[in-house]
Amino acid sequence: MTPTTRTRRDVLGTLAMAALGARSLRGAATPQRPNVLFILTDDQSHRTVGCYPESYPWVRTPNIDRLAARGVRFEACYNGAWCMPARATLLTGHHQYGIESMSDQGTYPGSTYDPEQCPFWPKALRADGYFTAHIGKWHTGVDTGYGRDWDYQIVWNRPKYPETSANYYYDQPITYQGGRTEILKRYSTDQYTDWADEFLRGDGRDADKPWYLWLCYGAVHGPYTPAERHKDALQGVDFDTPADIFPPRPGKPDWAQEVNHWKKGPNGVPMAGGRTLTEWVRQYHQGVLALDEAVGRLMATLEETGQLENTLVIFSSDQGLAFGQHGFRGTKVAAYDANIRSPLIVSMPGRIPEGRVCKTPAGGVDLSPTIFSFLGLETPWEMHGRDLTPLLQDPEADWPHPMLLAATEHRFGSETNVIPRGDKPEKYVRGETVYHVDVPWYVMLREGRLKYVRPLIHDLEELYDLTADPDELDNLAVKKEHQETLRRLRAAAIKELRRTKCGFVDNMPAVREASA
Repeated sequence: MTPTTRTRRDVLGTLAMAALGARSLRGAATPQRPNVLFILTDDQSHRTVGCYPESYPWVRTPNIDRLAARGVRFEACYNGAWCMPARATLLTGHHQYGIESMSDQGTYPGSTYDPEQCPFWPKALRADGYFTAHIGKWHTGVDTGYGRDWDYQIVWNRPKYPETSANYYYDQPITYQGGRTEILKRYSTDQYTDWADEFLRGDGRDADKPWYLWLCYGAVHGPYTPAERHKDALQGVDFDTPADIFPPRPGKPDWAQEVNHWKKGPNGVPMAGGRTLTEWVRQYHQGVLALDEAVGRLMATLEETGQLENTLVIFSSDQGLAFGQHGFRGTKVAAYDANIRSPLIVSMPGRIPEGRVCKTPAGGVDLSPTIFSFLGLETPWEMHGRDLTPLLQDPEADWPHPMLLAATEHRFGSETNVIPRGDKPEKYVRGETVYHVDVPWYVMLREGRLKYVRPLIHDLEELYDLTADPDELDNLAVKKEHQETLRRLRAAAIKELRRTKCGFVDNMPAVREASA
C-alpha cells in the first residue's frame, strides 16, 4: 500500500515554508517540502543532556541544548526497551508485538525479517518523491533495505557481522551503498558526522528532491569509549549514589529484589567490574561529548547551506541506560525511567515553537505518524502511534491519549502471543547459549504524571507518581489508597492493547495482589 496522492497539492497549499527561496550550495532551489534530519543516538539517557532537569549539574551539551532552545523538548520519550525493538518500532510505527516476521537468528545479534510482512516506511517516502538516506548503525535484520527503503546508505550492518558486534567505536565493517564493505578505523561518531555533513551539502543525493536522513550513531553504547580528545574531560564529577542501588527495595516486585549488579567496595563505594560507580558514569558522559559536537556541526551546515528553515530536525535515542538506579549497571530494558527514558527534541524554526517544553509523554510508535503528518502525507499503513503534530503546534495542548510501551524481550509479532509462564523472568535460549534476563516481559502505560507497569509474570504491578517520586522508589500499587487508580490504569492498558490488536491481551497472567 502506498501513500495517497493528496500530498503535493495539499502541502504546497497549506505549509508556509520559510525557506522557499533559499538556495543550496549547488545553486538548486531548496525543496518546497520539508527535509527531515532524524538523529538517533544509542543508549543515551535523557540525564546526559544538559537541558533536562534530571541531568547532573556538571553535564555540558551546549549544542543539543541550543537545538532544544530552537524547538520543542519533550519531557519524556519511550522509543523501546532495547536497541532492536526500538529501531524496528521507529521503522514501522508498530509496537514490538505488531512487528511481524522480525526474529533473532544465528549468532547474536544476527536477525532477519520478511520485508513483505514487515515493510519499513522509508520505502513509502521514496514512492512519494523523497530521497531517503541512512548513515550509521543498523540493527534490524541483515537486510538493510538498500535500493528498496534507502536511496543512499553507508551502514554498519551489525547483525550481518556478529564477530564485530562490540565494535561500536573502531574497526567497524562499513558497507557502502549496498556494495563493498571495508573496515572503518576512525572513531565512528566523528566519521558518521563527516558522512552526514557531506550528504547535507549535496554529495550523493538528488538535489531536486526533498530528503530524509536517518543518522544512527553507535554512541553512547557500551563500552562507552570517548574520543581521544575527551578522555580527560569531566574531571571531579560528583553525584549522589542512587538510593536503591542495593537491595532490598521495599514495595517492589520479587524480580526487582534480585537485581544486584554492584558490590560494596572500600567505604561502601559501589563497585562493578573493578571500577567505581563514579568512574563508570564519568566515562559514559564523556562519550556524549562527541555527539554534542556532531549536533552543533550539522546544525551549522544546515544553516550555511540555506536548509535550516526547511528541515525538520528530530533528536532522540533508542532508549536510556541505568547506572546504579534500582541496582542496574549499564542496563536498559526495565520500565524505569532511569533505564529506558530517552531525550526527544523536535525543531524547525518558523514552523515549530521555540524554547518550549511538552509535558505529554511521547512514544516511539508516535514518531512515524508524526513525521508523515508533518510532511502532509498519509501513513502507508495503520500505525499504532498517534500524530503528535498538535503538540508541536501547542506543547501545552490537552492530550487525552495514554502512552503505551510493551516489552517482550527477543520476541516479535505473533511470536509474542504465547507469554512465557512462571514467576521469574524467562531464560532466553539462543543457539547453545542460555541468557538469563533480569527483567520479565511487561506492559507500561504513561498517563500524565502517572506510570503503570504490569509484569507478564505473576508478580506485583507497579504504579508511580513521577512528579512526586521521579526516582520511582515508592510503588503506589501496594497501597490501599491507590487501588482505584491502579484498577483504572490497568483497564486503560488493556484498552490500548486491544486498540492495537495485541495478540497476548487475553493471555496475560493474573496480577498478584499486594496482600498475597
